[in-house]
Amino acid sequence: MKEIIFVTNNIHKLEEISGILGSRFKIKSLKEIGFDQDIPETENTLEGNALLKSNFIFKKFNVDCFADDTGLEVEALNGQPGVYSARYAGPENNADKNTSKLLKELEDSDNRKAQFRTVISLILKGKSHQFEGIIKGTIATKKTGTKGFGYDPVFIPEGYDQSFAEMSIEQKNIISHRALATEKLAKFLSEFKF
Repeated sequence: MKEIIFVTNNIHKLEEISGILGSRFKIKSLKEIGFDQDIPETENTLEGNALLKSNFIFKKFNVDCFADDTGLEVEALNGQPGVYSARYAGPENNADKNTSKLLKELEDSDNRKAQFRTVISLILKGKSHQFEGIIKGTIATKKTGTKGFGYDPVFIPEGYDQSFAEMSIEQKNIISHRALATEKLAKFLSEFKF
């Protein structure tokens, strides 16, 4: 089975991606290759951060790898928190604080439209490729559900009446932004001549 490094130590992301790609590829985390440092995300776009992380690991270990960056883009907040989603309420990357800040900022807004957007940057045989997944939805007025991570308890995907945090991981993996980007990645990898 083809082995590829996913540039993450986020166990939730690893579970999600492995759930989507697992039968087709052996996905290894950074921890499994002996790297447990944080790679600073210093770019101001999702595309830039995903590329920065994949480039860093490719140059350090000379391995095929991919990295993702995901942002929640809220229409009433002019696309914020966007690339700053993980550190929206401060540098400590606290999901509860981020979600609470978002709900506070939207409490007087009738416009709750939002989208999750994931960009995956793949470096394969030294060449870079990018894949994007977007799911539109709305921001709930309060947190619901206990599954998932990040903003999942307040994001209700279009066409559903449950938040991501109320869905099973299997259900979320069919429709999520990360799933859509990962399926594009999987299609590319399956057609690539190794």
